[in-house]
Amino acid sequence: MSILIPASAYQFSAGDTPLLISIPHAGLGLLESMQEQLTPEAINLPDTDWRVDELYAWASGLGVSLLAANYSRYVVDLNRPADDGRLYASKTSGLFPQQTFHGDSIWLSQAGSGDSREWILQNIWHSYHQKIASELERIKNRHGYAILLDAHSIAPVVPDLFEGVLPDLNLGSYDGRSAAADLIATAYASLESPDYSRVLDGRFKGGAITRGFGRPDQSIHALQLEISQATYLQAADAWPQLDVSKTAKLRQVLEKLLGSLLEWKN
Repeated sequence: MSILIPASAYQFSAGDTPLLISIPHAGLGLLESMQEQLTPEAINLPDTDWRVDELYAWASGLGVSLLAANYSRYVVDLNRPADDGRLYASKTSGLFPQQTFHGDSIWLSQAGSGDSREWILQNIWHSYHQKIASELERIKNRHGYAILLDAHSIAPVVPDLFEGVLPDLNLGSYDGRSAAADLIATAYASLESPDYSRVLDGRFKGGAITRGFGRPDQSIHALQLEISQATYLQAADAWPQLDVSKTAKLRQVLEKLLGSLLEWKN
């Protein structure tokens, strides 16, 4: 697989239900010349939320709106605040990442500084966030409320970010602040499965997207789902592939989750 220079900041398909799925970290695109600036440890973009866009592609058939970033999080992290404010007390990556999740340098020389960072913010970060905002507004105007699911995945073991092995399904609601309590409870109940461990508001409570757009008092509800990559990928390689049997089993739980979100009424 080659790393491409995207023509736009995101891919989007509009649905006719109250649900929008955002996928900010599955992109593989880089700005021109950035590929030559990556270190050997970062050249294969190891912190990508691998194949998450493929995990949810079927949701468009349910009438769900889908928004997926085209650029790598190494260009800019769309799930961090524009001012790069800290989200977690524990170690985490920033708006313009300089190290991989394992502490290795990403860049051979400092990338994305000065005017280029301002261009990136305006044309990639703000473009993505403005699309979320406009789609949530459209959905709310049509249905009276809107639900945003911010979809992520991560390796099950990342010592620099969390201890031990991550639960399989990590639902975040910003400690109950980004969505109505009964919607949170409904979503979390739908994730119950003998095949997977789950947690609510554990290590991943929701990043800038969940926290910034979740306004339950204004009938806009936001949740984040962080999935362990052990639940759906083949053994790790430079460009991890979906494991067909794992993905089929995981889809059953994701179908329950999306079904519960679509059946819920504000």
